[in-house]
Amino acid sequence: MPKKCHRTSVGGQALIEGIMMQGPKGMATAVRKPDGEILTEYHEVKHLRDKNKFWGIPIIRGIVGFIESMITGYKCLMYSAEVSGMEEIEGAEMSKFGKWLSDKLGDKLMSIIMGIATVLGFALAFFIFAYLPTLLFGLINKHTAADLEPFRGAFEGILKIIIFVLYMFAVSQMKDIKRVFKYHGAEHKSIACYEAGLELTVENVKKSSRFHPRCGTSFMFVMLILSIAVITVVSFFVPKELKQDLPIVWVLIRLLFVPLIMGVGYEFIKYAGRHDNVFVKILSAPGLWMQRITTKEPEDDIIEVGIASLKAVITENPEDDEIK
Repeated sequence: MPKKCHRTSVGGQALIEGIMMQGPKGMATAVRKPDGEILTEYHEVKHLRDKNKFWGIPIIRGIVGFIESMITGYKCLMYSAEVSGMEEIEGAEMSKFGKWLSDKLGDKLMSIIMGIATVLGFALAFFIFAYLPTLLFGLINKHTAADLEPFRGAFEGILKIIIFVLYMFAVSQMKDIKRVFKYHGAEHKSIACYEAGLELTVENVKKSSRFHPRCGTSFMFVMLILSIAVITVVSFFVPKELKQDLPIVWVLIRLLFVPLIMGVGYEFIKYAGRHDNVFVKILSAPGLWMQRITTKEPEDDIIEVGIASLKAVITENPEDDEIK
């Protein structure tokens, strides 16, 4: 007989051939090794909000939590690449010139190159998701008879959503990313199975939904929707000439409001995890739809990894895992 349904605070992230889960007991990673064995490791996690109450204040906790999750997620991703054997595969496929370059440069210079690559990555992300919508709006407004300036905030927000969807769709077509998205699906389905009060078995997880309102994809969409409202208001207080003649300044002004939008978005995702009303369904709908791209139906071996990572962070009493 299934247990009582409940909503938990458990969440996770898809890795390379693995899944990271976080719950009341801490954090665990489960990664499929090249020999087929699942390596599950449990990690104690100390959040800033646990050290100082200030970091646990609503809005503030969302900003801090996002930064912490980015750092933790990156570390877990690198860890999974090592455990799964991905680094060895990449090393074996490295060209002769690449191997020669690696030997000659040494670890320090290679670290510098990696740092430069990271900076370039952030620069590209800034251009695509921050500057490009402003650039496109300027071109459209310039070649349109009507003045679209009063609708700049909403217009740029819609362009940003379109760019985001197209980008995610393009990325989802890559072979390696498709597999990561299957692990993303297994993460969601495992949590859904647990929250439904069902035993964590491959068959039960298979039947569970791969769409979840607390997903990072939903968080990104909530942020995009909130940014439309916030930036539309801010736009009325910024001189028209500045936005048109110095678009980079306008972009930087918008970026100043990202932490606020991030904090409010986190509070909504947390609220959505506890409630199932019309308001939540409307705002969650775009993110849940987007998960059709960012999650894929997993095979049994991938589901096994999801179950292993989830079992490592849940308690014997499901009520202890519920969202507070």
